[in-house]
Amino acid sequence: MVYDDTSKKWVPIKPGQQGFSRINIYHNTANNTFRVVGVKLQDQQVVINYSIVKGLKYNQATPTFHQWRDARQVYGLNFASKEEATTFSNAMLFALNVLSAQDGACFTHG
Repeated sequence: MVYDDTSKKWVPIKPGQQGFSRINIYHNTANNTFRVVGVKLQDQQVVINYSIVKGLKYNQATPTFHQWRDARQVYGLNFASKEEATTFSNAMLFALNVLSAQDGACFTHG
C-alpha cells in the first residue's frame, strides 16, 4: 500500500491489488542491492517491486503493520501475523544495516 496525502488514506499501489501476497526481500550479492518484491497469491501478479535505498526510514507502526518512506512516497504492509511481520522487519533492518555500512567493503550473509 501507499499513503495518499490527498485523501489521508492507505491505498493499493495499483487498483485491484488487495489480497494476500507473498513478500520477500531479495539480496543481489553481486552489486549488494536489496529489493522488496510482493506477489499476490491469487493470480501471481507483482504488487510491489521496490528497491531498498540507503537512508530509507522504516517504522514498525504496530506489531503487524510496518511502513517505510523514501523521498517520494510512504509504503505500508499489513501482515497476517506478528511472526511474519518480525521476519520481514529483521530482513529489512539487515538490508538497511548493510546499506548504511557500505564503504566499499564486501558483505556476505548466510
